[in-house]
Amino acid sequence: MLLSEIKKRALKLIDDLELVDFGFALPYTWVLLKGPEGKALGVAMTLPEEVQRYRNSIGEPSLNAFIEKADSLNVIERTLGLAAINAVSQYYIDLSDAEFADVLELLPENAGKIALIGNMPPLARELRNKGYEIYVFERNAKLWDRDTYSDALEYHLLPEMDAVIASASCLVNGTIDLLLDRAKKTELFVLTGPTGQLLPEFLRGTGVTHLAAMKVINLKRALLGLKLGSFRGFEEGNRKYVVKVP
Repeated sequence: MLLSEIKKRALKLIDDLELVDFGFALPYTWVLLKGPEGKALGVAMTLPEEVQRYRNSIGEPSLNAFIEKADSLNVIERTLGLAAINAVSQYYIDLSDAEFADVLELLPENAGKIALIGNMPPLARELRNKGYEIYVFERNAKLWDRDTYSDALEYHLLPEMDAVIASASCLVNGTIDLLLDRAKKTELFVLTGPTGQLLPEFLRGTGVTHLAAMKVINLKRALLGLKLGSFRGFEEGNRKYVVKVP
């Protein structure tokens, strides 16, 4: 499981860091930490449709306790673990070579068949308007529309794709390993969205080529947005970036 490997790498970086605050919330679960260089905020998309039982085996919250549960079969624990890993990643990430751009700018004009993992209507609409041949896959039936495929078809169709843009929530629901295994033909595999705040080094050699995520630039505004359950409030405190996985 990819999250197990990411977890091991993240645990090596937390000696000088401590947990400040956290919340399992909608739309994002979040973890705030601090270290000698200041504070960092990490998030992970909360997927209520994945929650079976509202139980949690974490007794004493800490960065170590959260990260240790990043590969748990309990989606609440897994979400908190990934948010903690993202907070650690955002503390250390170097964006000096990053492009503060949109994921669309990564696609060549002759991109071929593009898989969009997760129905992201604005992105799907823009891709179609630009003439790309896209296939949208979605696990949550409530988010289906007439142009959406069930994620059950990813197994059969991903080997045909030339590029994959995947919502980084695939890390939360545990489908990332399947996606990477079936999309071996693709030359471009992008994890996109706030949940993709990982250190690029954590994904070296996995098949992921780029991360298109968000860097918090106004901690106060972003944190208030999270506490109020606001997509827009959180995202107004951020700046989009694209970084290549080494």
